[in-house]
Amino acid sequence: MEIVVVLNNIRSTYNVGAILRTCEGFGVKSVIFSGITPRVHDNSLLPHLREKLDKQIHKTALGAEDMVEISVSQDILKTISGLKKDGFMVLGLENNIEKEIFKLSDKKLKDKLGKNVVLILGEEVNGIDQTLYGLIDYFAEIPMSGRKESFNVSVATGIALYELSKD
Repeated sequence: MEIVVVLNNIRSTYNVGAILRTCEGFGVKSVIFSGITPRVHDNSLLPHLREKLDKQIHKTALGAEDMVEISVSQDILKTISGLKKDGFMVLGLENNIEKEIFKLSDKKLKDKLGKNVVLILGEEVNGIDQTLYGLIDYFAEIPMSGRKESFNVSVATGIALYELSKD
């Protein structure tokens, strides 16, 4: 399976770093940064700000930030539309929404997704930006047994990539 991960409006540099490390470990094709997500090696920033973000992201990425193909999208709607035209199915990792949601482990979901998947991860508190909903083919959630209603976005990424990589 070829997976592209979209980080849309992730706020924490530490979550970004942990996600990059996880993506590298699962052989993700590429990671796309969009919205307010802090970027690694961002040449548009002043050097001292770029150095600060790079250091924070590196703290949890531990070098994966230089091993994973990374790009930045200034127009994430256009970027995702292009991936869909290239044959990718789009999966939004979300919970507590008024849409049909598959359990991430549902075999029917994996059959529907096929071999090329875009996994969209949204902001830590509010989830995926609703302007992206129209491009998302399927929504998936990770079943919870405890009292919390969601996992940390970097932990959820690991669970999702593990589940998607299973045969």
